[in-house]
Amino acid sequence: MEELVQCGLDAAVGAGADFVEVRAETRQSESIQTKNREVDSLSRQETSGVGVRVLKNGAWGFAATGVPTRQAVQQAAARALEIARATSKLRSRPVTLAPEGVYRDNYSGPCRRDPLDVSLEEKLELLLSAAERMLAVQGVVMAKGQMAAWRTEKVFASSEGSRIRQQLTTCGAGIEAYAASEGGFQRRSYPTSFGGDFNNAGYEFIEGLALGDNAERIAEEAVALLSAPPCPAGKFDIILDSSQMALQIHESVGHPTELDRVLGTELSYAGGSFLTLDKRSGYRYGSPLVTIVADATVPGGLGTFAYDDEGVPAQSLDVIREGQFANYLSSREAAAEIGIGRSGGCCRASGWNRIPLIRMTNINLLPGEGTLDDLLADTPHGIYFETNRSWSIDDRRVNFQFGTEAAWEIKGGKRARLVKNAMYTGITPQFWGACVGIAGPEEWRLWGLPNCGKGEPSQVMQVGHGTAPAKFSKVDVLGAG
Repeated sequence: MEELVQCGLDAAVGAGADFVEVRAETRQSESIQTKNREVDSLSRQETSGVGVRVLKNGAWGFAATGVPTRQAVQQAAARALEIARATSKLRSRPVTLAPEGVYRDNYSGPCRRDPLDVSLEEKLELLLSAAERMLAVQGVVMAKGQMAAWRTEKVFASSEGSRIRQQLTTCGAGIEAYAASEGGFQRRSYPTSFGGDFNNAGYEFIEGLALGDNAERIAEEAVALLSAPPCPAGKFDIILDSSQMALQIHESVGHPTELDRVLGTELSYAGGSFLTLDKRSGYRYGSPLVTIVADATVPGGLGTFAYDDEGVPAQSLDVIREGQFANYLSSREAAAEIGIGRSGGCCRASGWNRIPLIRMTNINLLPGEGTLDDLLADTPHGIYFETNRSWSIDDRRVNFQFGTEAAWEIKGGKRARLVKNAMYTGITPQFWGACVGIAGPEEWRLWGLPNCGKGEPSQVMQVGHGTAPAKFSKVDVLGAG
């Protein structure tokens, strides 16, 4: 790959590009899905190619090839330069880049047991044995399992002199139990409802999820939800479990702080952001308890790497500091446009044939104090929400509505009856301003979200969210029969 990257760099520079980045990438991936006692789908694939991005006359051009020859890479470099020259005639302002250092590095992420080398028989045994435990619970009509793994190797070079090689191994898994009656059906998922939980680690992470140990519990809860009363409606103090908090952070903090959305250069997929540039200084985003960081250095996170796809080193920066907005997620171009001075290292592409976009890294809510039980004990009457079921948020990331698979009414500081079809709604800054409690480090968990969508053509990215359960006061709760 190094030879092809250098070939693309030399071709673009030699043809007159003002700035050049070349990325070569090889990705091996595997996906397994089971349904009841059978394999539902199984795939394994490998993709590789080279992408060339250039600046000429203040405009970008990009082209890529999946043909691993010098001629094909040279042709891609020529196409990228041709596109940049054409685009420069239409630009409203020239692209400038925030300054960055020159790096030469070789990084390999943690992996004790390569998931792509683990036998298919062992993986299926894990998923199908969990299915047997779920199906053994009377009332369960379907049991599903998912597992996925991929290994990505990248080589990056720029005309500024950086040469970086990175390898990351990622995997995860999850299970689902479905119960049905004449009145409808209910689903319970573990550990999340987004195909499982994922980590930049080896198969040891999947083993640590203990899918089988949780299979019977979620099956019993799915059945119990069939006869559970609807969630009461009204204003309640609510507590969100850690996995639901991860999605809350993703949708109402992660996306609105992406600077390309703010600047209007990325609006077509899920819209823009209410967090306009006039809010850069002193804007109150949440209560003083709320500190959220974008940390690309935390071990194991799906948003963890050594360098982003512009060759900027991984960083940890405050997004919200004690309730006040602190920093946008940025690229070199966006940082220069608003005068930040340096990119936040948040520019990534989903593959060799896509341009890098501003993407979340690991957007983490820092823990507070105490346990989930402490939050419950301090709640005379409220609702505890667990495991996302549905979500909706407007195209400025202001008004939202989330529903969870399960919820429990809180009475006298303890979880009481199980309730179904629970939903809550809010307005982003008001909701975060109502945060009155965050559990401590012993409850904090880093979640991996493997399917964050953005861009046209669409790019699916892996991001992380670390959080503990949190409590919010006087939130609108919606109940449905």
